[in-house]
Amino acid sequence: MRPKPSPVGPGQESVWSYPRPPRAEVVRRRAVVTLAGVVVVDTDDLVRVLETSHPPTYYLPRAAFRPGTLVAGTRRTHCEWKGVARYVDVLAAGARRVDGGWWYPEPDPRYPELTDRVALYPARYDRITLDGELVAPQPGGFYGGWVTADVVGPFKGEPGTNWW
Repeated sequence: MRPKPSPVGPGQESVWSYPRPPRAEVVRRRAVVTLAGVVVVDTDDLVRVLETSHPPTYYLPRAAFRPGTLVAGTRRTHCEWKGVARYVDVLAAGARRVDGGWWYPEPDPRYPELTDRVALYPARYDRITLDGELVAPQPGGFYGGWVTADVVGPFKGEPGTNWW
């Protein structure tokens, strides 16, 4: 059963207007990620992936991360749209976020914008901001969407959403 989308206010968009398969688009917004009090990445070079029922997932350039903060993990998953994902651990000031993010070494040809970019799970960091706004994690812990005031749900990952 498809849920009823929340009302959209000025300057907002509904995740229910996002496409499936997902769309990737380059955006100029500023993301700052902090772990253990250290800014591990600060960039305005982002790609956001939009998929029905999900808040946007932001992909940041691997080259924008502080040297030594991204370490190859062992986990791999497969996305039906984007391909095989490899996970990374993120390190800073003695803190380690195992599988704190993922990337597509060889993204599906439909998603060339994702080449050499990493997505992060917001809940695993001290703080992530997008244009100065504190990002909330997509509910449920499985997905990596970034919830901000400019998107409305309901969002995949909330209780009772397994069958959407």
